[in-house]
Amino acid sequence: MSLYWIVLWVIVLVVVRISHWWYQWSNPKSNGKLPPGSMGFPIIGETFDYFKPHGFYEISPFLKKKMLRYGPLFRTNILGVKTVVSTDMDVNMDILRHENEYFTLSYPDGLVKPLGKDSLFFKTGNIHKHIKHISMRLLGSENLKRKIIKDMDRVTQEHFSLKANQGTFDVKEAVSRVTSFYLTNLVMILISPKDKSNSIKKIVILMLSQSKHKTMITINIKCAQACREGMQLMKDIYARRKTSREKYDDFLETTLEELEKEGSLVNEDVIISLIFTLCCITQDTTSKATCMAVKFISENPKVLAELKREHEAILARREDKEDGVTWEEYRHKMTFTNMVINESLRLTNLAPMMFRKVFKHVEIYITTGYTIPAGWIVMVIPSVVHLDPEIYENPFEFNPWRWEGKELRSGSKTFMVFGAGIRQCAGSEFARLQISIFIHHLVTTYNFSLSKDCEVVRVPGALFPKGIFMNISKRSQHQHDSGLEVSEHRRRNGSDASACTSLYRKKPRVKDKDGRGCEND
Repeated sequence: MSLYWIVLWVIVLVVVRISHWWYQWSNPKSNGKLPPGSMGFPIIGETFDYFKPHGFYEISPFLKKKMLRYGPLFRTNILGVKTVVSTDMDVNMDILRHENEYFTLSYPDGLVKPLGKDSLFFKTGNIHKHIKHISMRLLGSENLKRKIIKDMDRVTQEHFSLKANQGTFDVKEAVSRVTSFYLTNLVMILISPKDKSNSIKKIVILMLSQSKHKTMITINIKCAQACREGMQLMKDIYARRKTSREKYDDFLETTLEELEKEGSLVNEDVIISLIFTLCCITQDTTSKATCMAVKFISENPKVLAELKREHEAILARREDKEDGVTWEEYRHKMTFTNMVINESLRLTNLAPMMFRKVFKHVEIYITTGYTIPAGWIVMVIPSVVHLDPEIYENPFEFNPWRWEGKELRSGSKTFMVFGAGIRQCAGSEFARLQISIFIHHLVTTYNFSLSKDCEVVRVPGALFPKGIFMNISKRSQHQHDSGLEVSEHRRRNGSDASACTSLYRKKPRVKDKDGRGCEND
């Protein structure tokens, strides 16, 4: 046989082998009926299409294309993992409700590495419940009311005063520094100024690296580097505290006591990762949500006017005008503020996707039963539900009044901004409190506007490639006193939040597919 035929046969065999491999990749085996879809290129799948940046005021072109072709449930491959994507609100809720029965938390390796395998977000079962219980000692309502609110208010005021002298500042960086500053004090009271400065710096660098880069590769590289340095700093501080055996009323002391309990489910690595993760993720989501709230407020004069009315009324009721925001004011006097926060969270989508791994075959029913094989990943996409015009009228319009009369703190199948089920975000109330205090001081004390070149993209979460810069100046005493006089007049004449809110109401209450309010599922 000539060399020509040998080469030809080798080429044919290679082509056949590759074709067979590609066919197996594109048509994975299953004991039941797989959801429709495509798997993309071998190994990389459709990763780049999914993480391709797109405009803020649109649903991902990748998701739109897939949903139009295959419906709300489809299969794909993202980050090298066989994945079923769900954009259906009922399926999403069923998946999250059946965690530990059919599904367990699992993320692709590319998303796990930056925070480490010991992170709170990657723990499952009893250890996750235990770690979340520990976390709530820091971020739960009781500690927010007892310890955090005063520091949060004081530090926010101080940073506003500093930034007003500068005239312009990056909102996300400022909120990141504010949150990191007092969280560091709460977590570890007595650390050196150098360590405090370094820890804040590492956290801020980590979060800004996620906000100013448009590619997942760049984000992961910078996150991984900042995380390694930040974790090492936490380890050094932890080791010194453990060796000294001195007692302090901080979260680090709480974790040391937990570690020493007989039969404890956690070890040192888990505790160190927990501390770093809480400091990083809590302030990242908070600063990002604050940025978007400020952006929406600055673009909507009627919203700003109603916020000023609400917060100046709070000031007018205070006996001492120099006092900070109280827990009573936050929980019972900021109704419209919470409507603004809900609407900001709905549009921003801080958790654009959630991952669960199927550990035994499960059937999903929409119109036809589909089987998701064990070992596959399910990607829950609540952001599509948040932007569904059948649930939220004019979904890309910022309209806080759509939340009037609804429960403003709990989630539902149509509102999963902080997740759902047993893994609902431990820091949700913390984030709401910080945003509320930020808004309070901003609208009662300062004139502000955002720079015109503020850009927001989704990758798929919201990112700020150029930052979100605010121009700010302190309001004159005349402006401030005029606002208080109007608020006091309204208060004495029986005007309250519900009455004034109706002045600006433009949209009817939004109904879901069952004809109910979107929060009453």
